[in-house]
Amino acid sequence: MSNIDPKKLPKHVAIIMDGNGRWAKERGMTRVMGHQQGAEAVRTIVRTSREIGIQWLTLYAFSEENWKRPKNEILALMKLLKHFLKSELKEMQENGIQLRTIGRTDKLPKDTRKVLLDTIGKTASNQNMVLTLALSYGGRQELLDTIQKITRKVENGIITSIDISEKLVSDFLYTSDMPDPDLLIRTSGEYRISNFLLWQIAYSEIYVTNTLWPDFDKNEYLAAILDFQRRERRFGAANSKGVGS
Repeated sequence: MSNIDPKKLPKHVAIIMDGNGRWAKERGMTRVMGHQQGAEAVRTIVRTSREIGIQWLTLYAFSEENWKRPKNEILALMKLLKHFLKSELKEMQENGIQLRTIGRTDKLPKDTRKVLLDTIGKTASNQNMVLTLALSYGGRQELLDTIQKITRKVENGIITSIDISEKLVSDFLYTSDMPDPDLLIRTSGEYRISNFLLWQIAYSEIYVTNTLWPDFDKNEYLAAILDFQRRERRFGAANSKGVGS
């Protein structure tokens, strides 16, 4: 970690964790075993984030589209999520990690949701880092929910259409009290954002690696952070030499 500049860390890192299934297939294992190994990678990345000083970490854990997967795989994922939350609670408490979630979590099984809410409640006062799990999440669904909330405000005469601004939209997103991601990481070499944080990643730096998620280790993560630190973020403006797209 000696090459990491603590003054140039991304404040918020978001990760599309992809490749569990392919990792398992390459090894003649079941997809569930791939997800189990992927959970180990989650532990590594959460710990590393805390070690180097990342303030916000958001992981795409279960998409709205994932409900279309085979029932046995979904059940296994929910069981794995419960186990992860229970096993990591102590470490989250010891390291001051606050757990949050975004998405339509009311669709999760009751027992899974119960453990999730319990963990969120027990870590609510932690202030060193915020770990957000995107569960039953979809970027388009989030925007639809946001539009409906704003529409109800207009219909009830609380605001008018003139009041609708970028800030207002951001205030009604699931991530309303979170900074937008500075860095978006995608594993497995796929060049798409898969309906993840569509509004929030407008100016995020994107880092894609061919590494499958279960193999995404501390060194891979630090390489992504270093790559981010070498970039010049202009947000549409010209750089220091007056050059811009």
